[in-house]
Formats: sequence, structure tokens, C-alpha cells
Amino acid sequence: MLLPPLRQRRYFHPQLQKTLYRETHFSMSVALRTQLFLFLISLSSRMGLSRYIEDNEAADGLYSLLSLDQKRESEDFIFRRPLRCLDMLATDGYFTFVASQPQLACATFIIAEPSEVISLELSDVSIDCSAGDFIKMFDGWVLKGEKFPSRQDHQLPLHQRYTDYCSSTAGTTSRSSQNVAMIFFRIHSPDSGFTLAVKKLHNPFPCNIMSQSPEGSFTMVMPYERRNCSFSIIYPVEVRLTELSLGQAKSNELSPHRQVWSGCSGSGDYVELLGGNGVDTSKMYPVADLCFSLSGLAQMRIGCDNSVVRLVSSGNYINRVSFQYRLLEQRELPKARENSLDNFCAVE
Repeated sequence: MLLPPLRQRRYFHPQLQKTLYRETHFSMSVALRTQLFLFLISLSSRMGLSRYIEDNEAADGLYSLLSLDQKRESEDFIFRRPLRCLDMLATDGYFTFVASQPQLACATFIIAEPSEVISLELSDVSIDCSAGDFIKMFDGWVLKGEKFPSRQDHQLPLHQRYTDYCSSTAGTTSRSSQNVAMIFFRIHSPDSGFTLAVKKLHNPFPCNIMSQSPEGSFTMVMPYERRNCSFSIIYPVEVRLTELSLGQAKSNELSPHRQVWSGCSGSGDYVELLGGNGVDTSKMYPVADLCFSLSGLAQMRIGCDNSVVRLVSSGNYINRVSFQYRLLEQRELPKARENSLDNFCAVE
């Protein structure tokens, strides 16, 4: 089932609104992380994850996210704070969860910069696995049952992307393959819990990125490796391709997907633009694709909750794509048509 459009599903808890009002002097990057955090709260409420979350926990978690830039000013500062049942982390540090009541459906989303991967380590764990407690770390994100990166875009099989504390001797550490990771946990007994250490590491060749911002620019490079890389923007945006260098150059124009898909998919090296209302790229709508080198501007508006630039590489060449993206204003969103996918996701 497709999600409703992002512009219709934003949810602001009254306490979150007050916190946002108090913190409007913070930097743009923090404001954008806040918007992403609110999106995850809204989406997770639809997943049933927020049933056990107290209202004040959401507000406190948001305040910690907003204030982390101030705490970063000291290089020697080690960031520590409590972990909530539903939480989002965007900085290095130590995060401790202690259950005050049974917490049966908890998740923490971790996001880093596009050029970073995430190292996770559990310590001081006091849970009862035999009673149904668990802590699982995942290489990527899971939202509405969909996984990012998708099976087609991740190098590991799905079962190897999970690290289960209760069933693995190496279940205390995990390292992501991209700039997002998450943990799931269930704890029945009060005063049980754990500490999660988060550390971000440099990634020289970023692949499968979740953007923190609805606007910016990026370059994906894939050197002689058979791999698919996606840059995911969970907003309706306009994408401008500024440079494209592929192993096989054929022509010099951007064409709608319906006209050139068969040729590009057979080339082995191409870029495609996708739109959809979930995070699994294999379930998204192909908007356009390019299988030729490009040195000028080519642009397209994607009025979806999730807009993706995806680079497919055969491994025979050094492929490179550079692009810019910006959030579409309300007046720029394509009008929906009845009885079609465009009711939820329109492209133009």
C-alpha cells in the first residue's frame, strides 16, 4: 500500500512545536535533521512503533537532536544522553536505554553524512533473551516493511545485514555499508537496558545514501565495480543532472523512461531517476534513464515522497554522476490525476 503524500502526512506534536519555536536560532542543518526526525515520528506512528512512547520522550529526543551542535563545539566532548524507545541519532556518542516499563516495539534510526558509514557497539547489556527480549542491529533502514538499500542494491544478502545480540557471539558490534543504520529492541522488565556507542567513519566511495536535506548537490563515483548505488531524497524535489560520465556514450538528451528504458537497461551502465512513496528502490516508479555521457544540464521534477538518483554499473568502467536537487514548492507539485499512481506520486 502506498503512503499518502508527504505534504499531507506531516505530524507535529504540541510539545514538539514548542521545542521548534524555542530553537529557531539553530543552524539550517539542524533544522533539516529536525524535519527528518518529525517525518520518522509520523511514519513510525503508522507502523505501531509509537504505542509505547510517552509524549515527553519525543520532545526530549528532539531537543537533544537540536542542541547537539552546541555540544559539538568542544572537540574533546563525548556526547551522552538517554536513548528513547523511538529515537533518531545523528551524532557520535553513547546512548543509554533503561526501561521504566515494558517496551515491546522500539526502534532507533541512525543517520550520518553521505560520505560516512556507521559503527555500532553494544555494552552494559542487561536483557533476558529467554523471556523474549531482543536487540537487533540492521545495516540500513526499515520503514513500512520496506528496506533501504533494497536487496538489489546492497552487496550483502538480507540475513547478513541483521546482527542479533541474542543469537550471535559477535552480536555486540555492527558496521553499516552506507550512511544509515538502525536498531530494533524489545525489553519486558523495568530497569533492564543497554548502552549503544555510535561512531561515524569516513567512506571514500559512498554508495546508497539517504539524504538528510531536501536540497544540495552530490557526486557518485563507481570505479570498476559491479554495483548499483542510489541517492535517496525523502522529499518531492527537482533533480538537475550537471555531469554524467559512463562507459558507453550514445546520445545527448534526457528522455522519458517509456521511450529509452529497454536500451539503457541493456547497456549495463546507466543512471535512472526513480520516484515513489516508500524507500525500496525496486518498488519505485522509473521516471527517466540515461545511458550516455552528459556535460550540460538535464532536469526533472519528481513529485513523490521519495526521489532517487540511481547509478547502475557493470564494473567495466569508472562511472560518475553529479547532480543538484531542491525541494519543490507547493505550487510546483504536479497535479494528481484520478485512478492512477499520480494520486500519490506525480512526475513532470
